[in-house]
Amino acid sequence: MNKIRLLILGTGGMAANHAEAFAAIDGVDIVAGVDTNTDRLSAFCEKHDISNGFSTLDEALAWGAFDAVTNVTPDGAHAATTLPLLTAGKHVLCEKPLATTYADAREMAITARHAGVINMVNLSYRNGASLMHAAHLIGQGAIGAVRHFEASYLQSWLTQPAWGDWKTDPTWLWRLSTRHGSKGVLGDVGVHILDFATLAAGSRVDDISCRLTTFDKAPGGAIGAYTLDANDSATMQVRLQNGAVGVVHASRFATGHLNDLTLRIHGTDGAIEVCDHNHKSTMRACLGDDRLTATWRDITSPPVRTNFVRFIDAIREGAAVLPDFDRGAALQKVLDAAETSHRGNGIFVAV
Repeated sequence: MNKIRLLILGTGGMAANHAEAFAAIDGVDIVAGVDTNTDRLSAFCEKHDISNGFSTLDEALAWGAFDAVTNVTPDGAHAATTLPLLTAGKHVLCEKPLATTYADAREMAITARHAGVINMVNLSYRNGASLMHAAHLIGQGAIGAVRHFEASYLQSWLTQPAWGDWKTDPTWLWRLSTRHGSKGVLGDVGVHILDFATLAAGSRVDDISCRLTTFDKAPGGAIGAYTLDANDSATMQVRLQNGAVGVVHASRFATGHLNDLTLRIHGTDGAIEVCDHNHKSTMRACLGDDRLTATWRDITSPPVRTNFVRFIDAIREGAAVLPDFDRGAALQKVLDAAETSHRGNGIFVAV
């Protein structure tokens, strides 16, 4: 088994999940961490028994003793940090969204293709067995031609403290401030629900109409250095290239939902519902003659390999893996179109 030397770029909150997941894979050595916050870097490396720490990416590249990188930097830093890694011939798993603009995401995808390295976006809900099984069944024609879908991503961390107090914790406050790099709920989880829906439907977005809403959350619209101007809810109407139409919505004000994704997708011969409620994945379907009586049955889905495992397997096998940077760029193009639509008062924008 080939040893893979992995570097973790960015050692904030999500990095711990990456470190634990990669450490559990046979033959993966986490050899270094990189973070401009040296105190956080030192604590992270000590906790995860990582021998080398660098305060800049340039220092890590000059050292060079790594094969692959998992990029867990903030969204706005993805392009600037990933591009030199690709040029250096390093395999990269990048957190979602791939970038904050389609232009940057497209450059990343083209550079990765030319570099000939394994490139992958960590769209984590592809770790859910039900979504992947639903996509397979629909691709095999189980529901006939796709006609209509409803997709939602509902969170409630602005209405309860289950994940911490957003009013005092920078981990959450930055997500509410465009000046701190946030694209709001659209950029944070919109990429997930759009991938969730279009993967299952087996088609990319043709055009989109979007409304974004930012609600008052504090006196004067600010808390300390954080101006709370990023969008809190997004509602979208979408038409796919295969002719299907649907609605997609996401919110941080969805009281009663901690972290819930739901997709209902209807075709000429059946329908499937996929739920990922607080990381528990389930599916039910109305197929075949059951559609005559509107009878729904639970479907058991076979297990899937995680994105982390598939990334490492792809490096070892020298084979491409999905979702790749091309997919990440395609999704970013939809997000850009959604923002354009909102600025145009909800007009439909071609993707």
